[in-house]
Amino acid sequence: MPATLLATKRVEKPWGRHHLFPGFPDPAPDAEPIGEIWFQSPHPEQSELLIKYLFTSEKLSVQDHPSDEEAQKRGLPRGKDECWTILAAEPDSTIALGPLQPITREELRASAEDGSLEHKLDWKLVKAGDFFYSHSGVIHAIGAGLTLIEVQQNSDTTYRLFDYGRPRELHLDDGVAVADLEPYVDYPSPGEVAPGRTILVEGPKFVLERWTGGAREIALPEGTTGWLVPIRGEGVVAGVEWKAGECVTVTGHEQLHASNDADLLFAYPGQRRL
Repeated sequence: MPATLLATKRVEKPWGRHHLFPGFPDPAPDAEPIGEIWFQSPHPEQSELLIKYLFTSEKLSVQDHPSDEEAQKRGLPRGKDECWTILAAEPDSTIALGPLQPITREELRASAEDGSLEHKLDWKLVKAGDFFYSHSGVIHAIGAGLTLIEVQQNSDTTYRLFDYGRPRELHLDDGVAVADLEPYVDYPSPGEVAPGRTILVEGPKFVLERWTGGAREIALPEGTTGWLVPIRGEGVVAGVEWKAGECVTVTGHEQLHASNDADLLFAYPGQRRL
């Protein structure tokens, strides 16, 4: 089919929330908090990308992810580059990206074990509208009070290095082995390339664009799938209606009609924009 409205999967997390975001029903007060909502294609194992909303009330674990090369050494299909579009943030919300200064693997392991790692990371204040790209290997932690959209390679491989005393498994051997030990360097984004079209990420694993509303042609090469993620507004593509809080996969050449107030993300695998 040229366009498919994806099903959602609600994921309970200890750091999640009971009050989510407009367009998403809140869990019952006595239910477990919801931390993530995944958009799942009919054949999720075949997808190259995965789109999620995250809702945080506490800090997520300090973690990293393997590259494609490191993942394949471990018998996994791919690594995990990811990026975050911040939709809402409390005034003191932060995200940790990389160490404050270069760190050795021995120091990384020791500080993960004694709990000092949290204080060796570069915690950045964030606000609605911010954007961050976290390539594989970056030591990171998403802070509390955030609503964001995560676009990532389709992998759920996470190596926890530190979890603030929560009773969850850590993965120090793998996490230390794949870690980028240098301070984080911001990803260079091409920015606005045409009216209403901004490139947020241009490879190497995927491209992410941000669009304004109106009519637009989507032209994808044969065999390539695009993910349309409406942040605001509504519209139709290939006869499939969509609205904010949903996600539609698109293939081939199709006309997109979006309300004038629409704010859209569009992601597709590859190294360069189409």
